[in-house]
Amino acid sequence: MERWQLKQLQELPLEIKIAKTKQRIKEWYEYFNGEVYVSFSGGKDSTVLLHLVRKIYPEIEGVFVDTGLEYPEIREFVKTIDNIKWIHPKLNFKDILNKYGYPVVSKEQSQYISEYKNTKSEKLKNTRLNGNKWGMGKISKKWLYLLDVPFKISDKCCKYMKKEPIYKYEKETNKKPYIGNLAEESFMRTQMYLQQDGCNSFNTKRMTSKPLGFWTEQDILVYIKTYNIPYSKIYGNLEEKEEKLYLTGAQRTGCMFCMFGIHLDDEPNRFQRMKLTHPKLYDYCINKLGCGKVLDYMNIKYK
Repeated sequence: MERWQLKQLQELPLEIKIAKTKQRIKEWYEYFNGEVYVSFSGGKDSTVLLHLVRKIYPEIEGVFVDTGLEYPEIREFVKTIDNIKWIHPKLNFKDILNKYGYPVVSKEQSQYISEYKNTKSEKLKNTRLNGNKWGMGKISKKWLYLLDVPFKISDKCCKYMKKEPIYKYEKETNKKPYIGNLAEESFMRTQMYLQQDGCNSFNTKRMTSKPLGFWTEQDILVYIKTYNIPYSKIYGNLEEKEEKLYLTGAQRTGCMFCMFGIHLDDEPNRFQRMKLTHPKLYDYCINKLGCGKVLDYMNIKYK
């Protein structure tokens, strides 16, 4: 799929998007004879996805990975939904930090920094400093100073806390997932959507369906309002301003202590808000887990 084709899909009216998404859902279900499930994080996107899937196939199981890093409001919301299987990682977040390092900047940059500091390959080190022949794959100049900080940096958190338990579930059940990712959320997700040639990837190593891939966040909010879909309290109220819907609470509800993208947050950032809304978890994160020292090195306010 070309980028212009994705843009055309993203500009379609919501009613047409819903119809197309339902068709993608049916194609996936029929291809795998119903051996499918919904990857359910408790966030607004996967909440809309679960609603759409179960309008067609009410019996489909949702799967929630309980990492211990979700907002309490997310976990409480997940408990209110029927037929959700809870699965757990082998390692907790503290174990990951001690063994591999802190997640900072982005998955890509954390990976590059970790590889540079741990590899014995001079070729890989050179690539991480200077890029490959296309100038790609290197640590950004802005973050080179992180090579000398007195703590480990790694991208391994998602792998061990989210991916491994879900891959284990898929191997044991042979079920294929519906995932609530939107292409517009990041450059990486856009690229993945384009590379897999749309919503349903039948020819990739891990086959996945992302039937909301061409939706926008505004589509998600309009769907929630139109169909009066319950969602987690962490998002606050759904309100409208200048013909646009917005949420008054948390804008992202991934892992609470994750520092990916923190440098891009507007103030009050996620940790400043956490101090006000979840003071005990804030203290554990900043002081017990040591995230405060990491943010200090990055010159990011968190108090």
